[in-house]
Amino acid sequence: MSTTRPPADHPGELPGQAPPAGQAPPVRVRVTAPATARSRRTTVVSEIDAQTEVGAVYMRSLMRSQLRLALGITTLLVLTIGLLPVLLATIPWLRRVEVWGVPVVWILLGAGCYPVLIALAVAYVRRAERNERNFHDLVGPR
Repeated sequence: MSTTRPPADHPGELPGQAPPAGQAPPVRVRVTAPATARSRRTTVVSEIDAQTEVGAVYMRSLMRSQLRLALGITTLLVLTIGLLPVLLATIPWLRRVEVWGVPVVWILLGAGCYPVLIALAVAYVRRAERNERNFHDLVGPR
């Protein structure tokens, strides 16, 4: 059987022993890694605020989604209310029909347009808020 000695802190010493008389205790030296520059973590919000290229890409994506929404709602508006005069001009008998003494044309123009406008407005606001919420989730704190 062989016995192993515990490692010495300094040559000629055993751990836990005081230095021999007349000698100063050994000088301790701290060994550290070289100082390196810490990389700063940038957020998307700081990129947008600094108007960097990355921030510009995020802003363009938000603006593109809002533009797509606006064009879609405008298309629906043109296809519903915008085509109503064309419909009334191409169907002449519709101009002669009356309900309770009121021409149907007046009813369509006076009462039929507003529910469509309100529905399109509600749809636009909900989708615009959803776009902004999605954008906030994308750039918000993680």
